[in-house]
Amino acid sequence: MKGGGLRGGTCPRRRPGPRASFTLLEVMVAMAIFFVAVFAILNLVSTNLKILRTLTVEQPDIGSVASELAMAARTNRDVTEGFLSGDFGDLYPGATWEAQLSAALTNSGRIGRAPGGLYQADVTVKWPKNRLLQEKKLSFWLYLPLGPGGGR
Repeated sequence: MKGGGLRGGTCPRRRPGPRASFTLLEVMVAMAIFFVAVFAILNLVSTNLKILRTLTVEQPDIGSVASELAMAARTNRDVTEGFLSGDFGDLYPGATWEAQLSAALTNSGRIGRAPGGLYQADVTVKWPKNRLLQEKKLSFWLYLPLGPGGGR
């Protein structure tokens, strides 16, 4: 036998059958779906970063000054009418606060300068931003008690 035992000495040809592969159209559709998902996720991340940027506190809280005044009223019984000021230290560099205490009704029942009673506090907080001085104001009532035993 010639040709290694095959008829006619030629190798039989295999018939081309279906291959296990993707068509160009299927690959393009898969890439389109992938990129739509990626851009949707990037849009969500970008939106969340913008929201986060607006939530960051860039200015001092005027309520913290009000709470400090209330705590000072509880511990320092000698607080009377007048002008107070301070800053926020390293927390908000360059930011300052001012408070004007005006007696509305003192514990002695008279309007005027005496320890203890009801006071109006006018607080102003100033802080630098973009080379300009920003300002926020708040007015509230503050009760300053007398010393131990009613102070009488």
